[in-house]
Amino acid sequence: MAIPDDDRLPKPRGGVARIFRAFFYSMAGIKSALQHEAAFRQDMMMGILLVPLSLWLPLDTTMKVLLNVIWLLLLTTELLNSAIEAIVDMTSPGYHELAKRAKDMGSAAVFMMLTSLTIAWVVALWPIVVK
Repeated sequence: MAIPDDDRLPKPRGGVARIFRAFFYSMAGIKSALQHEAAFRQDMMMGILLVPLSLWLPLDTTMKVLLNVIWLLLLTTELLNSAIEAIVDMTSPGYHELAKRAKDMGSAAVFMMLTSLTIAWVVALWPIVVK
C-alpha cells in the first residue's frame, strides 16, 4: 500500500482525490500502530474475539452496536495516545514533568475506554448469565 509522495504530487484541495489520499494516510497510521504499538495490537486481538461474540450472543441490535462502537472508540483512543507519546518522545527525549503529564493523561484516556468497554460487556452479559 503505497502512499503518494507529497513532494512530487500536487496537494488536492478537495473532492474525491482528497478523500483518497486521506484514506491512505489513515491506513498508514493503522499499519504503523500495528507494527510499533503492542497495546494497539492487543486491543485489535480483543476485537477479533469480542466483535464476533457480540454478533453471536442473543443481544438486541442496539447493544451489539454499542459494544462494537465502544471497541472502535477504544482503538481510536489508543491511536491518539500513541500519537501523543510519539510527539512527546520526539520533542522531549529527557524527563520533563509536562511530558510525563501528557503521557499519563493519554494513558488515563485509554484506561477510561477500557473501563467503558468492560462496563458495557457486564451490562450486556448480565441478563444472559443471571438466567
